Amino acid sequence: MPSLWIKENQNYERPCMITCALSGVVANRDQCAAIPYKPEEYAAEAKRAYEAGAAAAHIHARTPDGAPSYDVQDYRNIYDAIVSVCPIIINFSTGAINISTQQKIAHIQAIKPAIGALNMGSMNYAKYNAEKKRFVFEFVFPNPFSEIMQIVQAMNEVRTKPELECFDMGHVGNSYPLIDMGLLGPPYQYSLIMGVLGGIPPTISNLVNMVQALPPQSDWEVIGISLDQWRLVAGAIALGGNIRVGLEDNFYLSKSVMAKSNGDLVEKAARMVRDQGREPATVDECRERLNLVNR
Repeated sequence: MPSLWIKENQNYERPCMITCALSGVVANRDQCAAIPYKPEEYAAEAKRAYEAGAAAAHIHARTPDGAPSYDVQDYRNIYDAIVSVCPIIINFSTGAINISTQQKIAHIQAIKPAIGALNMGSMNYAKYNAEKKRFVFEFVFPNPFSEIMQIVQAMNEVRTKPELECFDMGHVGNSYPLIDMGLLGPPYQYSLIMGVLGGIPPTISNLVNMVQALPPQSDWEVIGISLDQWRLVAGAIALGGNIRVGLEDNFYLSKSVMAKSNGDLVEKAARMVRDQGREPATVDECRERLNLVNR
Protein backbone atom coordinates (compact mmCIF):
# COMPACT_ATOMS: atom_id res chain seq x y z
CA MET A 1 0.00 0.00 0.00
CA PRO A 2 2.61 2.67 0.89
CA SER A 3 4.69 1.81 -2.21
CA LEU A 4 1.55 2.15 -4.34
CA TRP A 5 0.90 5.53 -2.74
CA ILE A 6 4.34 6.85 -3.65
CA LYS A 7 3.73 5.94 -7.30
CA GLU A 8 0.18 7.26 -7.55
CA ASN A 9 0.01 10.25 -5.29
CA GLN A 10 3.33 12.09 -5.45
CA ASN A 11 3.38 15.19 -7.62
CA TYR A 12 6.96 15.99 -8.54
CA GLU A 13 6.03 19.47 -9.79
CA ARG A 14 3.88 20.64 -6.88
CA PRO A 15 5.12 23.59 -4.83
CA CYS A 16 7.65 22.66 -2.15
CA MET A 17 6.91 23.76 1.40
CA ILE A 18 10.00 25.27 3.03
CA THR A 19 10.16 25.47 6.83
CA CYS A 20 12.88 27.40 8.63
CA ALA A 21 13.99 26.29 12.12
CA LEU A 22 15.21 29.59 13.50
CA SER A 23 17.26 28.76 16.60
CA GLY A 24 16.95 25.38 18.30
CA VAL A 25 17.98 25.11 21.94
CA VAL A 26 21.52 23.70 21.89
CA ALA A 27 23.60 26.09 19.78
CA ASN A 28 24.66 29.55 20.92
CA ARG A 29 26.25 32.68 19.49
CA ASP A 30 29.74 31.45 20.28
CA GLN A 31 29.07 28.93 17.51
CA CYS A 32 26.96 31.10 15.18
CA ALA A 33 26.43 34.83 15.66
CA ALA A 34 23.10 34.87 13.79
CA ILE A 35 21.13 32.73 16.27
CA PRO A 36 18.23 34.82 17.63
CA TYR A 37 17.72 35.26 21.37
CA LYS A 38 15.32 38.21 21.79
CA PRO A 39 11.79 38.39 20.34
CA GLU A 40 12.74 41.18 17.94
CA GLU A 41 15.65 39.05 16.71
CA TYR A 42 13.33 36.11 16.10
CA ALA A 43 11.05 38.47 14.17
CA ALA A 44 13.91 39.75 12.01
CA GLU A 45 15.10 36.20 11.26
CA ALA A 46 11.56 35.01 10.49
CA LYS A 47 11.05 37.91 8.10
CA ARG A 48 14.34 37.15 6.32
CA ALA A 49 13.33 33.51 6.00
CA TYR A 50 9.85 34.42 4.72
CA GLU A 51 11.18 36.86 2.15
CA ALA A 52 13.65 34.21 0.93
CA GLY A 53 10.87 31.66 0.38
CA ALA A 54 9.97 29.97 3.67
CA ALA A 55 6.29 29.48 4.45
CA ALA A 56 6.70 28.27 8.06
CA ALA A 57 8.97 28.99 11.02
CA HIS A 58 9.75 26.33 13.63
CA ILE A 59 10.22 27.90 17.07
CA HIS A 60 12.06 26.87 20.22
CA ALA A 61 11.73 29.72 22.70
CA ARG A 62 14.65 31.34 24.49
CA THR A 63 14.99 33.94 27.17
CA PRO A 64 16.45 37.27 26.01
CA ASP A 65 19.88 36.14 27.24
CA GLY A 66 19.74 33.02 25.05
CA ALA A 67 18.86 30.31 27.58
CA PRO A 68 16.29 27.69 26.50
CA SER A 69 12.83 28.62 27.73
CA TYR A 70 9.60 26.68 28.18
CA ASP A 71 7.76 29.68 29.61
CA VAL A 72 4.48 30.61 27.92
CA GLN A 73 5.27 34.32 28.05
CA ASP A 74 8.56 33.89 26.19
CA TYR A 75 6.73 31.95 23.48
CA ARG A 76 4.02 34.61 23.34
CA ASN A 77 6.54 37.44 23.05
CA ILE A 78 8.30 35.67 20.17
CA TYR A 79 4.99 34.81 18.48
CA ASP A 80 3.68 38.37 18.72
CA ALA A 81 6.94 39.81 17.40
CA ILE A 82 6.97 37.49 14.37
CA VAL A 83 3.34 37.89 13.34
CA SER A 84 3.72 41.67 13.54
CA VAL A 85 6.27 41.66 10.71
CA CYS A 86 5.29 38.80 8.35
CA PRO A 87 2.52 36.23 7.72
CA ILE A 88 4.75 33.15 8.07
CA ILE A 89 3.09 30.04 9.57
CA ILE A 90 4.13 29.45 13.18
CA ASN A 91 5.22 25.99 14.30
CA PHE A 92 5.97 25.56 18.04
CA SER A 93 8.20 22.78 19.37
CA THR A 94 7.07 20.53 22.22
CA GLY A 95 10.35 18.61 22.38
CA ALA A 96 12.20 18.79 25.71
CA ILE A 97 13.67 16.68 28.48
CA ASN A 98 13.35 16.98 32.25
CA ILE A 99 10.10 18.95 32.17
CA SER A 100 6.51 17.82 32.72
CA THR A 101 4.05 17.00 29.97
CA GLN A 102 1.97 19.98 31.03
CA GLN A 103 4.96 22.26 30.54
CA LYS A 104 5.43 20.79 27.06
CA ILE A 105 1.89 21.71 26.01
CA ALA A 106 1.18 24.90 27.99
CA HIS A 107 2.28 27.25 25.19
CA ILE A 108 0.27 25.23 22.64
CA GLN A 109 -2.87 25.54 24.76
CA ALA A 110 -2.36 29.24 25.48
CA ILE A 111 -1.26 30.57 22.09
CA LYS A 112 -2.78 28.02 19.67
CA PRO A 113 -0.17 28.06 16.89
CA ALA A 114 -1.03 26.68 13.47
CA ILE A 115 1.36 23.72 13.89
CA GLY A 116 2.89 21.93 16.87
CA ALA A 117 5.90 19.64 16.51
CA LEU A 118 5.48 16.25 18.17
CA ASN A 119 8.30 13.74 18.80
CA MET A 120 7.08 10.29 17.83
CA GLY A 121 9.28 8.00 19.93
CA SER A 122 11.96 7.58 22.58
CA MET A 123 15.59 7.31 21.53
CA ASN A 124 19.26 7.74 22.34
CA TYR A 125 20.30 11.24 21.31
CA ALA A 126 23.99 12.03 20.98
CA LYS A 127 26.79 13.82 19.16
CA TYR A 128 30.13 12.11 18.55
CA ASN A 129 33.49 13.74 17.80
CA ALA A 130 35.46 11.38 15.55
CA GLU A 131 38.71 13.34 15.92
CA LYS A 132 38.65 13.22 19.71
CA LYS A 133 37.10 9.72 19.82
CA ARG A 134 34.47 10.76 22.34
CA PHE A 135 30.84 11.79 22.67
CA VAL A 136 30.28 15.54 22.87
CA PHE A 137 26.98 14.86 24.62
CA GLU A 138 24.60 11.95 25.04
CA PHE A 139 21.26 11.43 26.70
CA VAL A 140 18.07 9.44 26.41
CA PHE A 141 15.12 11.33 24.90
CA PRO A 142 11.95 9.79 26.40
CA ASN A 143 8.70 10.12 24.44
CA PRO A 144 6.36 7.33 25.63
CA PHE A 145 3.05 6.63 23.92
CA SER A 146 1.10 7.86 26.94
CA GLU A 147 2.70 11.30 26.64
CA ILE A 148 2.48 11.40 22.85
CA MET A 149 -1.26 10.78 23.12
CA GLN A 150 -1.70 13.48 25.75
CA ILE A 151 0.13 16.02 23.58
CA VAL A 152 -1.91 15.08 20.48
CA GLN A 153 -5.15 15.45 22.42
CA ALA A 154 -4.08 18.88 23.67
CA MET A 155 -3.28 19.96 20.11
CA ASN A 156 -6.58 18.64 18.81
CA GLU A 157 -8.50 20.58 21.45
CA VAL A 158 -7.06 23.91 20.25
CA ARG A 159 -6.97 22.87 16.55
CA THR A 160 -3.18 22.96 16.25
CA LYS A 161 -1.89 20.64 13.51
CA PRO A 162 0.47 17.94 14.84
CA GLU A 163 3.75 17.72 12.93
CA LEU A 164 4.98 14.16 13.45
CA GLU A 165 8.75 14.27 14.02
CA CYS A 166 10.24 10.87 13.15
CA PHE A 167 13.92 10.23 13.88
CA ASP A 168 13.78 6.59 12.76
CA MET A 169 11.64 4.09 10.86
CA GLY A 170 10.02 2.89 14.07
CA HIS A 171 8.78 6.40 14.78
CA VAL A 172 6.82 6.34 11.52
CA GLY A 173 5.24 3.08 12.68
CA ASN A 174 4.40 4.69 16.03
CA SER A 175 1.93 6.95 14.23
CA TYR A 176 -0.22 4.06 12.96
CA PRO A 177 -2.02 3.32 16.27
CA LEU A 178 -2.81 7.03 16.71
CA ILE A 179 -4.32 7.09 13.23
CA ASP A 180 -6.30 3.92 13.99
CA MET A 181 -7.67 5.50 17.19
CA GLY A 182 -8.72 8.62 15.32
CA LEU A 183 -6.31 10.89 17.23
CA LEU A 184 -4.62 11.88 13.97
CA GLY A 185 -6.56 12.78 10.86
CA PRO A 186 -5.54 13.46 7.26
CA PRO A 187 -3.75 15.19 5.78
CA TYR A 188 -0.94 13.87 7.98
CA GLN A 189 2.22 15.93 8.30
CA TYR A 190 5.49 14.08 8.83
CA SER A 191 9.00 15.41 9.43
CA LEU A 192 11.69 12.84 8.65
CA ILE A 193 14.73 13.76 10.75
CA MET A 194 17.99 12.26 9.57
CA GLY A 195 21.53 12.48 10.90
CA VAL A 196 20.99 12.55 14.68
CA LEU A 197 23.19 9.91 16.30
CA GLY A 198 20.70 7.44 17.79
CA GLY A 199 18.33 7.92 14.86
CA ILE A 200 18.37 6.91 11.21
CA PRO A 201 21.58 7.61 9.24
CA PRO A 202 21.34 10.39 6.62
CA THR A 203 21.27 8.47 3.34
CA ILE A 204 18.98 8.84 0.34
CA SER A 205 18.10 5.15 0.45
CA ASN A 206 16.94 5.57 4.06
CA LEU A 207 14.90 8.61 3.06
CA VAL A 208 13.16 6.62 0.32
CA ASN A 209 12.40 3.82 2.79
CA MET A 210 10.88 6.26 5.28
CA VAL A 211 8.74 7.89 2.59
CA GLN A 212 7.49 4.50 1.40
CA ALA A 213 6.39 3.69 4.96
CA LEU A 214 4.11 6.74 5.21
CA PRO A 215 0.34 6.25 5.05
CA PRO A 216 -1.81 7.65 2.23
CA GLN A 217 -2.77 11.33 2.45
CA SER A 218 0.61 12.28 3.94
CA ASP A 219 2.65 15.42 3.36
CA TRP A 220 6.27 15.16 4.45
CA GLU A 221 9.47 17.12 4.80
CA VAL A 222 13.08 16.10 5.39
CA ILE A 223 15.16 17.57 8.21
CA GLY A 224 18.87 16.93 7.66
CA ILE A 225 21.45 17.67 10.34
CA SER A 226 24.72 19.51 9.54
CA LEU A 227 26.11 19.52 6.00
CA ASP A 228 24.33 16.25 5.19
CA GLN A 229 21.30 18.52 5.02
CA TRP A 230 21.96 19.72 1.48
CA ARG A 231 22.20 16.24 -0.03
CA LEU A 232 18.95 15.26 1.71
CA VAL A 233 17.25 18.49 0.65
CA ALA A 234 18.12 17.68 -2.98
CA GLY A 235 16.73 14.17 -2.55
CA ALA A 236 13.51 15.34 -0.94
CA ILE A 237 12.90 17.88 -3.69
CA ALA A 238 13.41 15.17 -6.32
CA LEU A 239 10.99 12.85 -4.51
CA GLY A 240 8.24 15.48 -4.46
CA GLY A 241 8.61 16.18 -0.74
CA ASN A 242 9.14 19.28 1.35
CA ILE A 243 12.21 20.58 3.19
CA ARG A 244 13.37 22.23 6.40
CA VAL A 245 16.51 24.30 6.80
CA GLY A 246 17.64 26.79 9.43
CA LEU A 247 20.23 27.47 12.10
CA GLU A 248 18.76 24.85 14.43
CA ASP A 249 19.88 22.13 12.04
CA ASN A 250 22.89 23.48 10.15
CA PHE A 251 24.99 26.66 10.13
CA TYR A 252 26.72 26.19 6.81
CA LEU A 253 25.91 27.02 3.18
CA SER A 254 28.85 24.87 2.14
CA LYS A 255 31.94 23.52 3.87
CA SER A 256 33.49 26.34 5.94
CA VAL A 257 31.01 28.95 4.62
CA MET A 258 28.75 29.90 7.52
CA ALA A 259 25.37 31.50 6.90
CA LYS A 260 24.95 35.07 8.11
CA SER A 261 21.24 34.54 8.74
CA ASN A 262 18.44 32.01 8.41
CA GLY A 263 17.53 33.87 5.25
CA ASP A 264 20.78 32.76 3.61
CA LEU A 265 19.91 29.11 4.22
CA VAL A 266 16.35 29.50 2.91
CA GLU A 267 17.63 31.38 -0.14
CA LYS A 268 19.88 28.46 -1.06
CA ALA A 269 17.07 25.95 -0.42
CA ALA A 270 14.63 27.94 -2.58
CA ARG A 271 17.21 28.08 -5.38
CA MET A 272 17.60 24.29 -5.18
CA VAL A 273 13.82 23.91 -5.41
CA ARG A 274 13.66 26.05 -8.54
CA ASP A 275 16.66 24.29 -10.09
CA GLN A 276 14.57 21.09 -10.09
CA GLY A 277 11.59 22.76 -11.77
CA ARG A 278 9.48 23.33 -8.67
CA GLU A 279 8.51 26.51 -6.80
CA PRO A 280 8.51 27.28 -3.08
CA ALA A 281 4.97 26.96 -1.71
CA THR A 282 3.28 30.11 -0.48
CA VAL A 283 1.80 30.51 2.97
CA ASP A 284 -1.71 30.19 1.54
CA GLU A 285 -0.81 27.04 -0.40
CA CYS A 286 0.62 25.44 2.74
CA ARG A 287 -2.37 26.37 4.84
CA GLU A 288 -4.71 24.81 2.28
CA ARG A 289 -2.64 21.62 1.80
CA LEU A 290 -2.32 20.97 5.53
CA ASN A 291 -5.86 22.15 6.35
CA LEU A 292 -4.55 24.60 8.93
CA VAL A 293 -7.07 26.45 11.05
CA ASN A 294 -5.07 28.68 13.41
CA ARG A 295 -3.10 31.78 12.38
